[in-house]
Amino acid sequence: MKIKLLIVTSFILLLTGSIFAQNGGKAEPNRITFAKGKSSAVRVGTLKGDEQYEYVFGAKKGQRVKLILLSMVPRGKFHSFKVLGAEPIDFASEYDKNYAFEFTAPETGDYLVFVSFNGTSKVKSGKFDLTLMIKD
Repeated sequence: MKIKLLIVTSFILLLTGSIFAQNGGKAEPNRITFAKGKSSAVRVGTLKGDEQYEYVFGAKKGQRVKLILLSMVPRGKFHSFKVLGAEPIDFASEYDKNYAFEFTAPETGDYLVFVSFNGTSKVKSGKFDLTLMIKD
């Protein structure tokens, strides 16, 4: 009897946790890391409507950071990105087909990158490539 009660209780807790996870908090951003010996990485994604990708990467004070956003949406400027980190980095691009932003990391730590989509009545989704390069 105790085993049955334990199984039923475990199942209820598992189900309840799953329900709360679906309606609950915000997901963590995707961490961008480099393959061994590499100083760049590319992330590819597709956005619809008002969706947004969130990435985080680490940089050391004084390193040169370059972000390149390439929108794969034909006939228009639909993607943008925003970088947040230690002051004074607080950058947002215009919606553009191709955009690059380069800065020197003012502090050691994590930086957030948000990639957004600005669709139209005719263009509902779009693919993008985000390239991150860090050099000493």
